[in-house]
Amino acid sequence: MITHSLPHFEVEGELFAEGFVSLGALDEVGRGSAFGPCCVGLVVVDATVGPFPLGLRDSKLLSAAARDDLFEPLRHWVRDYAVGEASASEIDEFGLTSALRLAGRRALRQLSESPHVVLLDGSFDWLSNAEASLLGPEYPEVAVPPVRTRVKADLTCASVAAASVLAKVHRDRMMCELAGEFPGYDLERNKGYATPAHLAALRELGPSEHHRVSWKLPTRIAP
Repeated sequence: MITHSLPHFEVEGELFAEGFVSLGALDEVGRGSAFGPCCVGLVVVDATVGPFPLGLRDSKLLSAAARDDLFEPLRHWVRDYAVGEASASEIDEFGLTSALRLAGRRALRQLSESPHVVLLDGSFDWLSNAEASLLGPEYPEVAVPPVRTRVKADLTCASVAAASVLAKVHRDRMMCELAGEFPGYDLERNKGYATPAHLAALRELGPSEHHRVSWKLPTRIAP
Protein backbone atom coordinates (compact mmCIF):
# COMPACT_ATOMS: atom_id res chain seq x y z
CA MET A 1 0.00 0.00 0.00
CA ILE A 2 1.32 3.44 -0.93
CA THR A 3 1.48 5.89 1.96
CA HIS A 4 1.93 9.64 1.74
CA SER A 5 3.63 12.03 4.13
CA LEU A 6 1.40 14.55 5.81
CA PRO A 7 2.21 18.18 5.12
CA HIS A 8 3.97 20.17 7.82
CA PHE A 9 5.35 23.67 8.32
CA GLU A 10 8.93 22.71 9.14
CA VAL A 11 10.57 23.75 5.86
CA GLU A 12 8.81 27.09 5.99
CA GLY A 13 9.99 27.50 9.58
CA GLU A 14 13.58 26.81 8.55
CA LEU A 15 13.38 29.54 5.91
CA PHE A 16 11.94 32.00 8.42
CA ALA A 17 14.80 31.11 10.77
CA GLU A 18 17.23 32.09 7.99
CA GLY A 19 15.81 35.59 8.13
CA PHE A 20 13.15 35.55 5.40
CA VAL A 21 10.06 37.36 6.66
CA SER A 22 7.56 36.16 4.07
CA LEU A 23 7.51 33.10 1.84
CA GLY A 24 5.76 32.51 -1.46
CA ALA A 25 4.92 28.88 -2.23
CA LEU A 26 4.15 27.80 -5.79
CA ASP A 27 2.65 24.75 -7.41
CA GLU A 28 1.28 24.14 -10.89
CA VAL A 29 -1.83 22.36 -12.13
CA GLY A 30 -2.88 21.43 -15.63
CA ARG A 31 0.61 20.56 -16.82
CA GLY A 32 -0.54 17.38 -18.55
CA SER A 33 -3.95 18.57 -19.72
CA ALA A 34 -4.88 18.54 -23.40
CA PHE A 35 -7.32 21.45 -23.04
CA GLY A 36 -7.08 24.79 -21.31
CA PRO A 37 -4.34 26.69 -19.55
CA CYS A 38 -1.66 25.61 -17.17
CA CYS A 39 -2.16 27.41 -13.86
CA VAL A 40 0.33 28.30 -11.15
CA GLY A 41 -0.98 28.76 -7.63
CA LEU A 42 0.96 31.06 -5.32
CA VAL A 43 0.36 31.63 -1.62
CA VAL A 44 2.20 33.94 0.74
CA VAL A 45 2.74 32.94 4.36
CA ASP A 46 4.80 34.19 7.27
CA ALA A 47 5.70 32.93 10.72
CA THR A 48 2.46 34.23 12.25
CA VAL A 49 -0.14 32.45 10.10
CA GLY A 50 -0.89 29.81 12.71
CA PRO A 51 -1.96 26.18 12.15
CA PHE A 52 -3.00 25.31 8.61
CA PRO A 53 -6.54 24.02 7.99
CA LEU A 54 -7.30 20.47 9.02
CA GLY A 55 -7.29 17.97 6.17
CA LEU A 56 -4.84 19.85 3.96
CA ARG A 57 -3.06 17.60 1.47
CA ASP A 58 -1.61 17.89 -2.01
CA SER A 59 -4.57 18.55 -4.30
CA LYS A 60 -4.05 15.26 -6.18
CA LEU A 61 -4.76 13.32 -2.98
CA LEU A 62 -8.07 15.05 -2.27
CA SER A 63 -11.53 14.59 -3.71
CA ALA A 64 -13.13 17.51 -5.52
CA ALA A 65 -15.49 18.01 -2.58
CA ALA A 66 -12.60 18.07 -0.09
CA ARG A 67 -10.74 20.63 -2.20
CA ASP A 68 -13.83 22.82 -2.39
CA ASP A 69 -14.26 22.60 1.39
CA LEU A 70 -10.67 23.73 1.90
CA PHE A 71 -10.81 26.65 -0.50
CA GLU A 72 -12.20 29.31 1.84
CA PRO A 73 -10.26 28.18 4.95
CA LEU A 74 -7.03 28.31 2.92
CA ARG A 75 -7.80 31.78 1.57
CA HIS A 76 -8.15 33.01 5.13
CA TRP A 77 -5.08 31.12 6.39
CA VAL A 78 -2.58 32.65 3.95
CA ARG A 79 -1.53 36.31 3.85
CA ASP A 80 -2.11 36.60 0.12
CA TYR A 81 -2.65 34.34 -2.87
CA ALA A 82 -2.91 34.43 -6.63
CA VAL A 83 -3.33 32.09 -9.58
CA GLY A 84 -1.51 32.86 -12.80
CA GLU A 85 -2.46 31.33 -16.14
CA ALA A 86 -0.82 30.61 -19.47
CA SER A 87 -3.18 29.70 -22.27
CA ALA A 88 -3.17 26.66 -24.53
CA SER A 89 -2.05 28.84 -27.44
CA GLU A 90 0.88 30.15 -25.35
CA ILE A 91 1.83 26.57 -24.47
CA ASP A 92 1.71 25.68 -28.17
CA GLU A 93 3.79 28.70 -29.16
CA PHE A 94 6.41 28.83 -26.41
CA GLY A 95 6.49 25.35 -24.85
CA LEU A 96 5.38 24.19 -21.43
CA THR A 97 8.37 25.39 -19.40
CA SER A 98 8.13 28.95 -20.73
CA ALA A 99 4.37 28.87 -20.22
CA LEU A 100 4.81 27.83 -16.58
CA ARG A 101 7.28 30.67 -16.08
CA LEU A 102 4.81 33.05 -17.67
CA ALA A 103 1.98 31.86 -15.41
CA GLY A 104 4.18 31.99 -12.31
CA ARG A 105 5.30 35.54 -13.00
CA ARG A 106 1.72 36.58 -13.72
CA ALA A 107 0.83 35.22 -10.28
CA LEU A 108 3.68 37.17 -8.68
CA ARG A 109 2.48 40.35 -10.38
CA GLN A 110 -0.97 39.97 -8.78
CA LEU A 111 0.34 40.05 -5.20
CA SER A 112 0.04 43.18 -3.10
CA GLU A 113 3.65 42.67 -1.94
CA SER A 114 6.42 40.41 -3.20
CA PRO A 115 7.54 37.60 -0.84
CA HIS A 116 11.16 37.49 0.29
CA VAL A 117 11.75 33.90 -0.87
CA VAL A 118 9.92 31.41 -3.05
CA LEU A 119 9.49 27.70 -2.33
CA LEU A 120 8.95 25.74 -5.53
CA ASP A 121 7.85 22.13 -5.89
CA GLY A 122 10.30 19.92 -7.79
CA SER A 123 14.01 20.05 -8.52
CA PHE A 124 14.06 22.57 -11.40
CA ASP A 125 13.69 26.31 -10.99
CA TRP A 126 11.43 27.08 -13.93
CA LEU A 127 10.37 30.41 -12.42
CA SER A 128 13.62 32.38 -12.58
CA ASN A 129 15.67 30.44 -15.14
CA ALA A 130 14.91 32.30 -18.35
CA GLU A 131 17.30 32.63 -21.26
CA ALA A 132 16.82 35.70 -23.43
CA SER A 133 15.18 34.76 -26.71
CA LEU A 134 13.50 36.67 -29.50
CA LEU A 135 11.10 33.75 -29.87
CA GLY A 136 10.15 33.58 -26.19
CA PRO A 137 7.17 35.21 -24.49
CA GLU A 138 7.19 38.72 -23.08
CA TYR A 139 7.35 38.08 -19.35
CA PRO A 140 5.72 40.50 -16.92
CA GLU A 141 8.06 43.03 -15.37
CA VAL A 142 8.18 41.62 -11.86
CA ALA A 143 11.01 40.97 -9.44
CA VAL A 144 11.52 37.25 -8.85
CA PRO A 145 12.64 36.53 -5.27
CA PRO A 146 15.32 33.93 -4.48
CA VAL A 147 13.95 30.48 -5.29
CA ARG A 148 14.36 27.32 -3.22
CA THR A 149 13.30 24.05 -4.85
CA ARG A 150 12.18 20.97 -2.95
CA VAL A 151 11.23 17.60 -4.39
CA LYS A 152 7.72 16.51 -3.34
CA ALA A 153 7.11 19.83 -1.60
CA ASP A 154 3.44 19.49 -2.56
CA LEU A 155 3.28 16.41 -0.29
CA THR A 156 5.32 17.68 2.64
CA CYS A 157 5.09 21.49 2.79
CA ALA A 158 1.78 22.94 3.91
CA SER A 159 2.25 26.17 1.98
CA VAL A 160 2.90 24.37 -1.31
CA ALA A 161 -0.04 22.02 -0.71
CA ALA A 162 -2.21 25.10 -0.13
CA ALA A 163 -1.03 26.58 -3.44
CA SER A 164 -1.86 23.33 -5.21
CA VAL A 165 -5.40 23.20 -3.78
CA LEU A 166 -6.20 26.83 -4.58
CA ALA A 167 -4.88 26.45 -8.13
CA LYS A 168 -6.72 23.17 -8.70
CA VAL A 169 -10.07 24.55 -7.53
CA HIS A 170 -9.55 27.66 -9.66
CA ARG A 171 -8.78 25.62 -12.77
CA ASP A 172 -11.53 23.04 -12.23
CA ARG A 173 -14.11 25.80 -11.90
CA MET A 174 -12.82 27.31 -15.12
CA MET A 175 -13.15 23.95 -16.89
CA CYS A 176 -16.75 23.60 -15.75
CA GLU A 177 -17.54 27.08 -17.11
CA LEU A 178 -15.86 26.30 -20.43
CA ALA A 179 -17.79 23.04 -20.66
CA GLY A 180 -20.90 25.10 -21.31
CA GLU A 181 -19.20 26.99 -24.12
CA PHE A 182 -17.56 23.93 -25.65
CA PRO A 183 -19.95 21.01 -25.19
CA GLY A 184 -19.16 17.48 -26.26
CA TYR A 185 -15.67 17.12 -24.80
CA ASP A 186 -16.83 15.88 -21.36
CA LEU A 187 -14.93 18.73 -19.69
CA GLU A 188 -17.17 18.64 -16.63
CA ARG A 189 -15.63 15.29 -15.72
CA ASN A 190 -12.20 15.15 -17.34
CA LYS A 191 -11.23 18.80 -16.58
CA GLY A 192 -9.38 18.92 -19.89
CA TYR A 193 -7.29 15.78 -19.50
CA ALA A 194 -7.05 13.25 -22.32
CA THR A 195 -9.50 10.61 -21.13
CA PRO A 196 -10.86 8.06 -23.64
CA ALA A 197 -14.12 10.04 -23.87
CA HIS A 198 -12.22 13.26 -24.53
CA LEU A 199 -10.08 11.64 -27.24
CA ALA A 200 -13.17 10.16 -28.85
CA ALA A 201 -14.78 13.62 -28.88
CA LEU A 202 -11.70 15.06 -30.58
CA ARG A 203 -12.00 12.48 -33.36
CA GLU A 204 -15.65 13.46 -33.81
CA LEU A 205 -15.49 17.24 -33.28
CA GLY A 206 -11.87 18.19 -33.85
CA PRO A 207 -9.99 20.55 -31.49
CA SER A 208 -11.39 23.78 -30.08
CA GLU A 209 -9.53 27.04 -29.66
CA HIS A 210 -8.56 25.94 -26.13
CA HIS A 211 -6.95 22.63 -27.11
CA ARG A 212 -3.18 22.28 -27.13
CA VAL A 213 -2.82 21.37 -30.77
CA SER A 214 0.96 20.93 -30.52
CA TRP A 215 0.35 17.87 -28.34
CA LYS A 216 -0.40 15.58 -31.28
CA LEU A 217 -4.07 15.25 -30.43
CA PRO A 218 -6.30 13.00 -32.51
CA THR A 219 -7.51 14.61 -35.71
CA ARG A 220 -11.13 14.84 -36.69
CA ILE A 221 -12.38 11.86 -38.62
CA ALA A 222 -14.56 13.01 -41.50
CA PRO A 223 -18.08 11.53 -41.46
